[in-house]
Amino acid sequence: MALYFLLGSLTHDGQRMLHGNSNLIADRTRELRIPGAEILGQYAVLGRYDFVIMVEADDNDAVARLSLELGMRTGLHLETLPAIPIGFMGDGPPPDPSDQAESVTLTPEFTPEEGPGDG
Repeated sequence: MALYFLLGSLTHDGQRMLHGNSNLIADRTRELRIPGAEILGQYAVLGRYDFVIMVEADDNDAVARLSLELGMRTGLHLETLPAIPIGFMGDGPPPDPSDQAESVTLTPEFTPEEGPGDG
């Protein structure tokens, strides 16, 4: 399954619907069932967009169906972005990110023998 981010802006109708039901987005997405697509998370955001919705889908067709249905139910204008994991854009198919212990490994800038200010 592939990961997608749906960036949503409320239309005028969506603003009216949200004003009448502050739980509109959560309510309408809870009821939404599209084969091959699953909503993983929803966030209200500040800035150019009002909402970001994280979706996992089998293919572009499934996420397109979900996006269309979600837009009709919520009054959101949605822009759909396929997500490509950073660091996996080399040759061959990307490894499954869930197989990795962690996505970023931090290394200290000093060793225990040399503390900060020792040098």
